[in-house]
Amino acid sequence: MPKDPELQLRGKLIRSLGTLREMLPGSYVERQRKCGKPNCRCADGKQLHVERQLSVLVGGKPKSFHIPAESAKEVKEKVEMRKRFQKAADRICEINLRRYLSKKDRR
Repeated sequence: MPKDPELQLRGKLIRSLGTLREMLPGSYVERQRKCGKPNCRCADGKQLHVERQLSVLVGGKPKSFHIPAESAKEVKEKVEMRKRFQKAADRICEINLRRYLSKKDRR
């Protein structure tokens, strides 16, 4: 019996989701800003401070969490995992809808 390529793709996508258990919601944001101290290196606007945040909806309201510089790479990767998860889930749903409609038409 020939293998169904859509079923194979769906299986591959589902198996890939297991690696995403550490994903984080929201967006990783980096901003540059002045701190407000008159004698700081940022006072002239040339060497601004970098502020890292995780921006998410909590209870339907936007909330930002400070991210220490040493955690920035890890948080960025976990937010990207969430984006990959959503793309895989969307693709799986497309495959399932196509298969459902195909079965429905054959009846």
